[in-house]
Amino acid sequence: MLRKPAVDGTFYPDNPEMLRKTIEDCFVNEFGVGFIPKLNTFDGLDYPINVMVPHAGFKYSGSVASHSYCHIVQNGFPEVFVILSPNHTGYGSEVSVFNEGEWITPLGSVKIDEDFANSIISCSNVASADFDAHLFEHSIEVQLPFLQYFSDDFTIVPIVMGSQSFSASSDLAKAIFDSAEELNKSYCIIASTDLSHFNNQEKANTVDGFVLEDIEHMNEFKLYEEVVQYNITMCGYGPVMTTIAVSKMSNKHNCDILQYKTSGDVTGDLTSVVGYASGVFK
Repeated sequence: MLRKPAVDGTFYPDNPEMLRKTIEDCFVNEFGVGFIPKLNTFDGLDYPINVMVPHAGFKYSGSVASHSYCHIVQNGFPEVFVILSPNHTGYGSEVSVFNEGEWITPLGSVKIDEDFANSIISCSNVASADFDAHLFEHSIEVQLPFLQYFSDDFTIVPIVMGSQSFSASSDLAKAIFDSAEELNKSYCIIASTDLSHFNNQEKANTVDGFVLEDIEHMNEFKLYEEVVQYNITMCGYGPVMTTIAVSKMSNKHNCDILQYKTSGDVTGDLTSVVGYASGVFK
């Protein structure tokens, strides 16, 4: 199965040269890390970090995402990136694993780690092989150019979470952890999420502060409680809960929030904003 780009030319440039320049700008502009990191080498099995990244158009959230990708680049690439996202389209199954083939972007193609993907399906009570959820979903696709800019020597397991319940997140976390142990592969989880949607800047800063505190404290259950209690429109809380749980299973008990901004910080319109944050679990 070849998954062709769905949002090239809208969320990011469809011209390879322009795309590379856009990624560079994400790193060096005022909200980015301020430099373009050099890719180091990772040779072990226990990859030291997992990350949280936003998934809006590059001009809105790419600079925030650069903080997490800087940490990945500086640690070197593992064998596999397990990329978790919410389901914005409504297509597909409860937890949809793209388990064979390649994903194509303007910077080339990325292969699926079929063994890892199928092991997750086998170990999970909720995950299934499904392509429909991925066909038009942007929140995994926009992560790939950031990785491809630095290397083409990696594989991916894309997973869309139609269900973001606490039980689904816990099940998926255990399936990822058990699969990695069984296959003896190094991996990094990328949790793709934006934060609250369409509040004014002041309210966004407040409610986003609630969830960022929970994430920083590695408390996935409180994150879930507060998203429900305060009706916080964070679209990818399931991927983040899953990532926190897997991180703790693999002795990563700390989280640093690296950057937080809103769309209003970019556009100047503070009346209706979307929140973006990057974080590293280590």
